[in-house]
This record gives sequence, structure tokens and C-alpha cells, in this order.
Amino acid sequence: MELPEVEVMRRDLERDVVGKKIKDAEVKSSRNAMRTIRRHKTRKEFTSRLAGRKITKIERRGKYLLLYLDGGDVMVVHFGMSGQFQRANGRVALPAHTQVVITFQQGGDLRFVDPRTFGELFVAGTDELGKIKELQHIAIDPLDQVFTWPTFQYLLAERGAKMKQLLMDQKFISGLGNIYSDEVLFAAGLRFDRLSDTLSSQEVRRLYRAIQETLQDAIKARGTTLDDEAYVDLFGKPGEYQAELKVYGRAGLPCRRCRTPIETVRISQRTSYFCPQCQS
Repeated sequence: MELPEVEVMRRDLERDVVGKKIKDAEVKSSRNAMRTIRRHKTRKEFTSRLAGRKITKIERRGKYLLLYLDGGDVMVVHFGMSGQFQRANGRVALPAHTQVVITFQQGGDLRFVDPRTFGELFVAGTDELGKIKELQHIAIDPLDQVFTWPTFQYLLAERGAKMKQLLMDQKFISGLGNIYSDEVLFAAGLRFDRLSDTLSSQEVRRLYRAIQETLQDAIKARGTTLDDEAYVDLFGKPGEYQAELKVYGRAGLPCRRCRTPIETVRISQRTSYFCPQCQS
């Protein structure tokens, strides 16, 4: 999941589970389920901090979700590559790879499903959040009001790195992964290997606008679901932004802007997509 999918999940959860009281939490008996709660020594250490608690608000920090509980604790969620929440009830069979089930007093449950178990859930006190290193190192959020184009121009000039790697660096900007970094660079007309300190102010403005517009459009379309269907929303529905993708996954197909075939390149073991004509 990248930022748009995590933000869609945050909004869904905010509408659906804020104000609900947790009746019970269960960590499945497999070793994989223990991997999901790996920061806790035992299942009970995790579940006892959830039972009887009410979810009061939900925040997103980069690709992390924070579910605040009354009583001063927070459940921190990272989806990894294949994790997702699903809302259901006891009448609906648990999907394969369900690692954790949270049941609500008002009825229904919330399932954390994660085939590859790179995702994780853990509970921490609100006073401990500042000490969690993954949350300390989250970079500027492109949907945050403090993300202004002069700040962005300064950060780009300071780094002098290749654009694709830089946009995917979670310590530089938060929430862009392989899909949206390709889409943003295409929208801005910039090649994957352009050095960030060579951009003119016009190019920086274009890039800044491309980041904002691409992410907002993807959120509006409820995220991107590729053929592997790794991402669906809280209610099991796929996103629709895949129909809007301009370059990602379109190797050999004509560019939607200039008809030149889309090309690929390997960057950090991932395939990246670009138009050799429209991006310079």
C-alpha cells in the first residue's frame, strides 16, 4: 500500500469504527500471526490492551495508521506489502491469512489479513509514540499543509539525488512507492534519473503540483488495485485508479499523451515505467 490506499483505509475506518468499543481481540494460533504482533512477547500482552477499549480517533502518519484508544493507548498499524483490514461479522468465514480479529461490542469485527506478514500491529502508550523509531523518521507528508513548494524546492536542491529513488525514499517524502512515483514523474515530465538539484523552479512547481494532484486523484478513485488484487478497501472493494494510470504497468503500450511506446528500467530491484518522449 502507498499513501492513497492507506488514506482511503483511514477514512473508511474513521467512518466505521470510531466510537466503537472493542469486546475482544484474538491473535490466531499460527507462527505468522505472532509475526504480525512481533513487538509483543505474548498474544495476551497485545490483546489485553485492546479488550474493553473504545476507539476514539484515527490518524495517518506516512504509511502508518494510529488508532487511538480511550485509556491512553494507541494501536499502531503498518500494512507492509500485503496487509489489509476487512470489516465483517461472525457469519462471514475468515479469509485465509487472517492474523488478528478484533470484535466489537456493537457487533461485527475487524480482521487484519496479511499473506506475506511484513505488516504489523502493536499497542503503545501515547507517551511512547515519540520513542518509536519508525514514527520518528517519517518525512514530510505531501498532503500536509506544511508541504509548500518553496520547502520542497529547498529539500530537492539539498539532496542532489536521482528523482525516482528520491521520491521513494520515505525519509525524504512520505508515502510514495513504485506506482505513484512513476505516475508523478510522468505528470511532471521528468525522467527517473534526473538529478534533483538540476531542476528549474518551473520544474519544481510542476513536480509539486503533480504530487498533490496524483495523490488526491488516486484517493478520490479509492486507490489502485492491480491484477494481484493485493489492495481492497475496508469493505473488500477494489480501487479504481488503475484505469487512470498513465505509465505504470503499461510497458510497450502507446503513451496516452504522445503515442510513443512506454519503456521500463530496473531501479532498486523494481520495474519502473516512463515515456522516453514526454519525460526529460
